Amino acid sequence: MKDARALIEQYLREAKLMSIATASGNRPWVASVWYVHDKDWNLYFISKKSRRHSLELKKNSCVAGTITKLFVIGSGEKVRGLQFEGTARECNWKELKTANDLYLRKYRKAEHIPLSMLRLAKFVAAYYIVKPKSIVLFDEVNFPKDPRQEVKVA
Repeated sequence: MKDARALIEQYLREAKLMSIATASGNRPWVASVWYVHDKDWNLYFISKKSRRHSLELKKNSCVAGTITKLFVIGSGEKVRGLQFEGTARECNWKELKTANDLYLRKYRKAEHIPLSMLRLAKFVAAYYIVKPKSIVLFDEVNFPKDPRQEVKVA
């Protein structure tokens, strides 16, 4: 039997796109963002500060999201992916450097934005950190009898 933690790490490493859900009042919103992760499974993404999800994070740090393995056939294929819940906020200076280093390593063709620019409060974009409280691995391939494997994160 496969280890759920090892599969989560593999999925985080291999996948590239994350859907992140925010909410304001009674109005939910989902955005798709390119992400990276660190050894503690913190998730980082960069986004314009003017985007709806960025604005909503300032008022409500609670988020949920999904990371789905690439599907080739579509409906009928066995599902493999991650769902998470946690909190998100703009990165501090130390997290900013970590996020930027991880991002440029994973996405070699990404635009390089100097850290000095990213530190400016008036700069148009920011890195955000998502700290998952739990991650659910849903994997019908490796866990056919019980595909929902929940892992608490620190």
